Amino acid sequence: MERSIYNKLVEWKNKKNHKPLILNGARQVGKTYILQEFGKREYKKLAFFSLDRNQKAAEVFEKAGTTADILMALSAISQVDITPNDTLMVLDEIQDCPKALETLKFFCEDAPDIHIIVAGSLLGISLHSGVSYPVGKVEELRLYPMNFIEFLDAMGKAKLASIL
Repeated sequence: MERSIYNKLVEWKNKKNHKPLILNGARQVGKTYILQEFGKREYKKLAFFSLDRNQKAAEVFEKAGTTADILMALSAISQVDITPNDTLMVLDEIQDCPKALETLKFFCEDAPDIHIIVAGSLLGISLHSGVSYPVGKVEELRLYPMNFIEFLDAMGKAKLASIL
């Protein structure tokens, strides 16, 4: 299933100096799906963490030391060696771990070659009081529900979609 946001993700990946990316969107619009597909297609390795289900990963951010410490711990948990430029690290359901959101500033400053995308609902991210949002240290994209052209393509009607 192709989504129009995929090309924007590729553009982000190919930027020389990209920042961690926040993918916002309502629940059930396909954030998890598109990030897993993007990671599998565009990177040698994918380290995927669902912070609402993976308590060990969430605890890493609660005890956060340096970015190197975080990467070492997450590599051990996922059994994926998270390396610069060839691994995509995805933190899904970021709204369930506010401390993970705060660490994006440090990934931007201290580990710019680590490709990291976080996903969550904007409402969930913004509701946590006392959370330091990494202003100026992240890029943002928003995923909307499938549009009609994407729907036709998913239904195998790409030719009809091309006419519209």
